[in-house]
Amino acid sequence: MNTLRNKVQLIGHAGGDPEITEFAEGRKKAILTLATHETYKNDKGEKVEETQWHRIIAWGKIAALIEKYVPKGKEIAVEGKLTHRSYDDKNGEKRYITEVVVNELLLLGK
Repeated sequence: MNTLRNKVQLIGHAGGDPEITEFAEGRKKAILTLATHETYKNDKGEKVEETQWHRIIAWGKIAALIEKYVPKGKEIAVEGKLTHRSYDDKNGEKRYITEVVVNELLLLGK
């Protein structure tokens, strides 16, 4: 059991151009949404297409690659870990976010 760890692998398309933040020391952070698609047949035999949206966070060199090579619609594969966090919005309500923090990126498609 000690070989199990928090690991996520996704293949999908960028839902928009990445949001890039550059910090004073030159370190970059990229945030983008990734759409993954699944097709299956329901109980009635009808084809169902389902899209899931994932919030993706990348730092450093991977963020720079995303900034340069991942526009809206680009197909990519990512590997990373699943993280959860919460914050209080402007109305004081607690909000929860689940993100994939990327440690590997593969550019796919054209």
